[in-house]
Amino acid sequence: METLLATQKIDQDPGTPREIESPAPTAWPLILAFGFTLLFSGLVTSMSVTALGAALAVAGCIGWFGELFPREHEVAVPVLPDDFRASTERRVVDRLPVAAEQVRAWLPVHTYPVSAGVKGGLAGSVAMAVLACAYGVLKVGSIWYPINLLAATAYAQSLRMGPAQLNSFHADSFVLALGLHAFVSTLVGLLYGVMLPMFVRRPIVLGGLIAPVLWSGLIYTMLGLLNPLLASHIDWYWFVASQVAFGLVAGLVVVRQSRMLTRENLPFAMRAGVEAPGIISPHGEERP
Repeated sequence: METLLATQKIDQDPGTPREIESPAPTAWPLILAFGFTLLFSGLVTSMSVTALGAALAVAGCIGWFGELFPREHEVAVPVLPDDFRASTERRVVDRLPVAAEQVRAWLPVHTYPVSAGVKGGLAGSVAMAVLACAYGVLKVGSIWYPINLLAATAYAQSLRMGPAQLNSFHADSFVLALGLHAFVSTLVGLLYGVMLPMFVRRPIVLGGLIAPVLWSGLIYTMLGLLNPLLASHIDWYWFVASQVAFGLVAGLVVVRQSRMLTRENLPFAMRAGVEAPGIISPHGEERP
């Protein structure tokens, strides 16, 4: 009741602002994002797309900075009174049960560290590479075919090779494919590690089923639009199988790692990085 009365007094106060300054709507961030999309899409399409993307990205940067400097572009937005009145039929407020010996409510959640996801991503990259090379040997008769296809995602000239050239070794394509595979696998492993707190009890389900299906569907859709020629060279059944193998191996590596307390369970001093001998044991052991 006191809060309701205070709210009514604020609404009736003549000194209450009737409008506030808000950032003005602008389309420059959208232009900048679209420019970067075309900029990287041109790596697998043509240089004209890259040039157009670079021009839009530069224009988006200039336009967006013009909205902020030397003075932010703002508009006045009227403040509308809120007539909402909270009501409930409950007579008792529900509270989170807390043990008698605890001063505050903790979330006793243990999760895997982010480093576990990175380790899983690197291990999964090996399994994925083995399965992809096996596809090349069994289906095409050359271990270099999937490697040259992977290099074609960033080097469009690889797709202009004939069947004999796609099945032969090329040092530049091998180095590019190796670096690209290691880089993407590390990023996917890092993303996997960040998502682990949401699937603490089922990391293998996340890595071996959910993520491969979503990732394969996204690549199938985007590659069909950006580079249909490359998409036509990919056996999508083997592609999904390699993604599942990546996720399963990554999940198995993760479950072998030791769990750790989430940061919600750590004292504030430890979260802030403060040297607190009364909280942290000098030998690095947890205090009872």
